Amino acid sequence: MSTTEVLLAATDNGHQALTTGLFLLVVLLTVAITFWASRNNKTAADYYAGGRAFTGPQNGFAIAGDYMSAASFLGISGAIALSGYDGFLYSIGFLVAWLVALLLIAELLRNSGRFTMADQLAYRMKQRPVRTAASISTVVVSIFYLLAQMVGAGTLVALLLGVDGAALKNWVIVGVGIMMIFYVTVGGMKGTTWVQIVKAILLMGGTIVITFLVLAEFGFNISDLLGQAATNSGKGQAFLEPGLKYGAGITSKLDFLSLGLALVLGTAGLPHILVRFYTVPTAKQARQSVLWAITLIGAFYLMTLVLGFGAAALVTGDKKDQIAESGGNLASPLLAEAVGGGAGTAGGAVLLAVISAVAFATILAVVAGLTLTSASSVAHDLYANVWKKGNVTEKQEVKAAKIAAFIIGGVAIILAIPAQSLNIAFLVALAFAVAASANLPALLFNLFWKRFNTRGATWSIYGGLISAVGLVFFSPVVSGKVDAVTGASLSLFGTGVDFSWFPLENPGIVSIPLGFFFGWLGTITSKERESEDRFAELEVRSLTGAGAEK
Repeated sequence: MSTTEVLLAATDNGHQALTTGLFLLVVLLTVAITFWASRNNKTAADYYAGGRAFTGPQNGFAIAGDYMSAASFLGISGAIALSGYDGFLYSIGFLVAWLVALLLIAELLRNSGRFTMADQLAYRMKQRPVRTAASISTVVVSIFYLLAQMVGAGTLVALLLGVDGAALKNWVIVGVGIMMIFYVTVGGMKGTTWVQIVKAILLMGGTIVITFLVLAEFGFNISDLLGQAATNSGKGQAFLEPGLKYGAGITSKLDFLSLGLALVLGTAGLPHILVRFYTVPTAKQARQSVLWAITLIGAFYLMTLVLGFGAAALVTGDKKDQIAESGGNLASPLLAEAVGGGAGTAGGAVLLAVISAVAFATILAVVAGLTLTSASSVAHDLYANVWKKGNVTEKQEVKAAKIAAFIIGGVAIILAIPAQSLNIAFLVALAFAVAASANLPALLFNLFWKRFNTRGATWSIYGGLISAVGLVFFSPVVSGKVDAVTGASLSLFGTGVDFSWFPLENPGIVSIPLGFFFGWLGTITSKERESEDRFAELEVRSLTGAGAEK
């Protein structure tokens, strides 16, 4: 059964207009917010950092809106629905990661940077090589993350609007790409932040409703829910125990360890999360924003447990097959339809439309933040500070950022089309691995190691980046992975193509240590000492905020 047939089963009674109307309402709401916020975009600080005018709670909601992406709402619930306990490990990793960001990065980065991650790294280094490396890393991480959101968008809109056929789904991805370019070029950070705040509220509200309805189906008895999920999964008690996905052998266990390292360490290196700390006026507000984000994200990930196991317990028949065929990405929307009354009912159609529209708002907010981050890095780091060597006006810099948004959006569209068969939580995990390998080692060395220098920074970024991306390219993610039951390809390349030699699907266990190693090796093999002279100044600045934003 195709995705369209699943949708038509819910809309036979004339509910297609309802689903389409709710979808368009969400789009119009985000467009209105973008235009409203764009009126105050007058300076580079407005465009890059929202004028540093957001409070801790507001930024906390925006961070949560940025972080609770399609991977969280669609990918994690789908991973749980397909793999049970092992799928929930994504949630644990994503949540624990915030402790690293809170304790090591948030306040220090806010005090010692300005607009981008490279501002902090280049503060005591040679500007051009460090900014170039940081900008390249930012774009690569953002592209990986964008792929996940675009894949989720294609799946959702196909379900919501009844789009069928690969060509039409590809046009859906193109449409989402055009919209994200619009948000970035018109709204800047202010528009993006407000879209993320509204999206976080909508997502939390929708998730609470579905969680309540799922629990009500089982009399609010978690044990009954888990038991039914295990029975309906066809895997029995193994569905509720560790090892179903990551326990088949030593390779599988190493893959899980690699995934865990990437998730826990990756958040503190994600560029679109790091730049959010520049949107608040003080370091205190930066800490508050992280605490608000942790609270919201923690509550949300607890509810994904109910969504995932609820989908395993309540979604049956052809719809269950559709969840598997989508890599788990349709679990939450089809669960919403099931608890609303099922296919062909008004309640099922309403909840399917609402949850799909909320998920689409989630995608729009996240892709806007990612595109803005990478475009800002290209304009501020490469264009203004590397190519123009600082001889550029704010107006020229912002214009360059908008042009970069068009280019980055186009690249994301092209790469997302062949990646539609992959689980989006998995795609995001790859972005985390690249961020943890390329960005985090350089940031931590720069903040806490006096000897760290320009060669160390560039070797750390390039070493971690190349090793992570290279290992992914030669892993089963790209070629050689086949479903043992159906024989279908589970890689970017189809069946019959296999050039993989790295056995793990996530490279973090190898690439993250390599990022730290190359940073150390580059530093000790360089005779540069200029960076040591400014370390004390950076240390005071990062701890006190003295001279921040300059």
